[in-house]
Amino acid sequence: MRGRKGLPVLLALAIALVPAAGCGSSGGAGSSKAPLKIAHSPWLGWFFWFVVEEKGFFEKHGVDVDLVWFPVYSDSLQALATGQVDANSQTMSDTIAPLSRGIKLRAVLVNDNSYGGDAIVVRPEINGIEDLRGKTVATELGTVDHFLLLTALAQHGMTEKDINFVNMTVNDAGPAFIGGKTDAAVLWEPFQSMAVKDGGGKVIFSSRDTPGLIPDLLVFREEVVESRADDIQKVIDAWFDAMDWYMESDANRQEGIEIMALHAEQTPEEFGAALEGVKLFTLEDNLKAFEPGDTFESLLYTGRETAEFLHGLEMIQTIPDIAPLLEPSFVRNLADR
Repeated sequence: MRGRKGLPVLLALAIALVPAAGCGSSGGAGSSKAPLKIAHSPWLGWFFWFVVEEKGFFEKHGVDVDLVWFPVYSDSLQALATGQVDANSQTMSDTIAPLSRGIKLRAVLVNDNSYGGDAIVVRPEINGIEDLRGKTVATELGTVDHFLLLTALAQHGMTEKDINFVNMTVNDAGPAFIGGKTDAAVLWEPFQSMAVKDGGGKVIFSSRDTPGLIPDLLVFREEVVESRADDIQKVIDAWFDAMDWYMESDANRQEGIEIMALHAEQTPEEFGAALEGVKLFTLEDNLKAFEPGDTFESLLYTGRETAEFLHGLEMIQTIPDIAPLLEPSFVRNLADR
């Protein structure tokens, strides 16, 4: 579902947009009198924003929010970089490129982690990562799924030199695998399920094996955090209030899935099955993620490892300091209350 673009495009965009990335006008994004503009796009975990809105949790907490829908994910990244919106739902890796170019951002919430929603799909005769030696593996250079592939290889004492890597977008990699043109492909949903079902493939490694590797975040522009902290706190409170409601009963969970499925243009059954590949983060999960650590369960560790990865591919020129990006005060304030 998530149209995660390669970093070369996003980096060029970030470079081009730095001069335009000022504060919004009195009537636009960033204004204390305007609704908070929060962008989101078609990734499973971000459809939960519709639940927060339609079940009245923004209204309950007294915050005026304009959810801005972007069918194309990269357009939401551009909107945040240029100040057209106050915040965006985006991955850690897609946050580092503009951060490295001086666009000041703050991650205030972990919406979810991919937990099986990104995976290495292989031919039936391939039984493990070691069997990928000399095999053709397709995924898009510089994306989170490329990072997943390199992580899997490293865990088994291998590098990209041990495989025949093919740089291919997910839109092409899925059909290529199904058509028998590659031995393996690294894909996210729904391409992953299609490759298994229609291509006779199987999953040998997924984001479920690397908890925290692919975090999805709510990222605000820094000036908005500084000028509208009270409103942001209300957004965080509304999100977790909705999450508590969703987790409260099977009936609530089903209603929530129906709301999300409607906006995803899927059946509740289809959406519910795909959602199993996502771990929606609780308040406790957020508190843990914002703590320093030496595994991918820590945002600080994940951000640093991701930045090193992108720098090694020459997709960013400098490695930014990740610590200022992370703004845990809002989830901590809620926990203290």
